[in-house]
Amino acid sequence: MQRPVIIRIVWLATLLLVAIGVAIVIRRTLDLLSPSPPPPSLLEAARFARHPLLTMAHIIPGLLFMALGPLQFVRTLRSRRPGLHRWSGRVFMGSGLTIGATALVMAPGAIGGVSETAATILFAAVFLFSLVQAFLSIRRGKTALHREWMIRAFAIGLAVATARPIMAAFFATSSITHLTPRDFFGTAFWLAFTIHLIAAEIWINYTRPENCGLAKKLASFARMSA
Repeated sequence: MQRPVIIRIVWLATLLLVAIGVAIVIRRTLDLLSPSPPPPSLLEAARFARHPLLTMAHIIPGLLFMALGPLQFVRTLRSRRPGLHRWSGRVFMGSGLTIGATALVMAPGAIGGVSETAATILFAAVFLFSLVQAFLSIRRGKTALHREWMIRAFAIGLAVATARPIMAAFFATSSITHLTPRDFFGTAFWLAFTIHLIAAEIWINYTRPENCGLAKKLASFARMSA
């Protein structure tokens, strides 16, 4: 598959996940602002409703994180509007740090029990570490390294959106598996975060300058051999 096609696919997948993430924030906000509390059967909504201020402190920065994330990787914006790129990056990073910190606070007592709590704590720590490394890298003028750490942070942040289709699959098959949200929420989080972290490393390796040159040579050789 040609490189431009791969890049388009990655961008489309990213924007789809961003749309899911934004929808999650909007739905959660509407639940919190609703005059009637969510029914106990909606475990996740009921849990967030018990801590409205903490939840809002988590999801509003999440909205900024999702909206500004893709802009950090638009080359045209970085080259033509460096000032805007820097300021949006600061808001993105501040939002990310808030998300990670509040996720650590909210992790205990997760619906998925110890499994979900462990996944949240581990990947929130990796998420925060990635943001700090991205900040330190750009302060030292290491733009390539900054980009790689930003990709890791954004990928982990987007994993929350991927967890939703995974949960939906578990809900859809619950009549067969007899699994409850307490059984599969943790699994969904582990799968989503792990998939995203692996995907981030693959993309980082694929887009490194030295590997880009190699990919072009291989593509050229393949065309000549055809």
